[in-house]
Amino acid sequence: MFHERTGAHLVPPEPHFRWRGGELTRLEGFTDAVFAFAVTLLVVSLEVPRTFEELLIAMKGFFAFAICFAILTQVWYFHYKFSRRYGLQTVYTIVLNAALIFVVLFYVYPLKFLFTLAVGGLSGGRTMPAEQLTQMVRSTHQLSQLWLIYSAGVIAVYGLFALLYHYAYRKRSALELNEYEALSTRNAIIHFAGLAGVGVAVAIAALVLPSKYVGYAGFVFCLNAVWGWAAGSVLGKQQRVVLERMKARSAAQS
Repeated sequence: MFHERTGAHLVPPEPHFRWRGGELTRLEGFTDAVFAFAVTLLVVSLEVPRTFEELLIAMKGFFAFAICFAILTQVWYFHYKFSRRYGLQTVYTIVLNAALIFVVLFYVYPLKFLFTLAVGGLSGGRTMPAEQLTQMVRSTHQLSQLWLIYSAGVIAVYGLFALLYHYAYRKRSALELNEYEALSTRNAIIHFAGLAGVGVAVAIAALVLPSKYVGYAGFVFCLNAVWGWAAGSVLGKQQRVVLERMKARSAAQS
């Protein structure tokens, strides 16, 4: 059995999804190293502050750094979960994995730039002088371009996860996915495709909104919460029904 050979017979952190990933692979190790490097690039400054004033300036970037760190950690967890669930090490997954870490590295600075600007604006200049904020983005056209750049990264990341799960779903027979695991895999495709769709909506908003409202295009990302709730309600109900049916079938057989 596939799961016995890879060690998935051990109790995994997920109660109803057998983990097929065995020991840490070179691909996962490389990916972890890239994510660690990406977090390093988020650090406000690689130099130790030499004065108290410089320390205060560095500390003002804490909230922007925390947000970026949380986003990168979430992406890393999505990758970790996929690797543990399926343990796939094919050429196709290696290519998609390489594309994913490329996008993560490429978008570190846009990510940091965007949230430094956002936190600075929402804080009323407390984390950054107003003149510096003005220099970061000097026109509504640049702001529109910034949203397009960031939304393209969001679309790429979640689109790649959708492709990874789609590949795992195609391999469901070889992976010996049971009914619940196959449904969870299919629902993951829908979930990530929906998140990528929110990125598309932000890009459209950045293009069509009047210049004086283009700054609000980012609020379209609030649809992530709406999508998460809707998908969790509908798809989660499907998974619970299948899980109950499997339990009833197992009880009848025993």
